[in-house]
Amino acid sequence: MDREYFYSIINGKGTLDYEIYLKTQALLSCQKDFKDLCNSDELQFQIVHQSEELWMKLIAYTLLDIDDYIQQENTNRVITLFGRVHRIQRIMIEQLSVLETMSPKEYQEIRAVLGNGSGQESPGFSTLLKMYKPLWKSFVKYYLKQHNLTLEKIYNHDYNHCNAYVVAEALVEYDELFQKFRYHHFQLIYRSIGIQAKSLKGRYINLLNKGIRMQFFK
Repeated sequence: MDREYFYSIINGKGTLDYEIYLKTQALLSCQKDFKDLCNSDELQFQIVHQSEELWMKLIAYTLLDIDDYIQQENTNRVITLFGRVHRIQRIMIEQLSVLETMSPKEYQEIRAVLGNGSGQESPGFSTLLKMYKPLWKSFVKYYLKQHNLTLEKIYNHDYNHCNAYVVAEALVEYDELFQKFRYHHFQLIYRSIGIQAKSLKGRYINLLNKGIRMQFFK
């Protein structure tokens, strides 16, 4: 194939309605130019991580809507939107497997050009780490206290699969999938550079293990 020809057309011209609406020229220019890639795997590394940021942006946006609907006790909307979030989370977990096609050697070459960059600096991840507390506060206020309910009641003593129960289960599903994402990310790092290696911030990788034991909701 004529590599240079395909390099020249892959970003499109940016003049068609589809391209203008999706801002494909800007989007497809967010990665390094082909000639600047440190190896053939760096493009996938950038695209996977950039797409994860986009998915986390959508999750955060959706969680804001969910919080509004929790406060309105609009259970159907809460469950529908949590269904969207859960699907996105599963996509994010599955996407990480693409990076398993990258060898440890090639990853070390990419690390060399990352500077001191770290996944801990992800704006999307940092945002999601802050959003569970207001969600839990709203759930407790509007679905539990306002109806004289407790977790023990909805899960055991007065169990009847009520609205509070199904929303609690949606919260638990979000929590579980978030921790699964962290676990798979940890395993990817372990596979790539080993458990005793140091991050680009100089911290030992095994410290990340603490994060996967975190629980959002009681």
